[in-house]
Amino acid sequence: MSQLKNEDSERLAKLRKAAKNEPVSSFLDTKLVKLSRGYAKVSMKLRPEYLTFNGFTFGGMIMALADQAFAYGSNSVITPNIAVQFNIHFVDKSESSDKLTAECHVVREGKRFCVSEITVHNQIGKLIAVATGTTIPVPKQ
Repeated sequence: MSQLKNEDSERLAKLRKAAKNEPVSSFLDTKLVKLSRGYAKVSMKLRPEYLTFNGFTFGGMIMALADQAFAYGSNSVITPNIAVQFNIHFVDKSESSDKLTAECHVVREGKRFCVSEITVHNQIGKLIAVATGTTIPVPKQ
């Protein structure tokens, strides 16, 4: 196995292990469904507590799910890194009973930054949100 593939395997294994113990994942009840180099899929079952006064899902919950996929996807290529930009468009509403899935695809990977596209769909495939994000590597201390 080449050194690069070995580094990828180790990085992915560490991320999978971290996902099981991550406080925010536990708090939001998100699940890492799939992880590979440059790709992550995370799901979350919505709850009535996530609704706003007008009966719609609070956008922050949808954004948090997209951000979780973004974090795993971008860290699958460069670890550690930190987001310097995140933009989201809410394109349709979700219901309190929906199960949402966010998928992150790294579209540009470099030594100085990484750009990703994230989509959020409900359980029947309806597009709920589209996001982009940029990360930069964090120097190892």
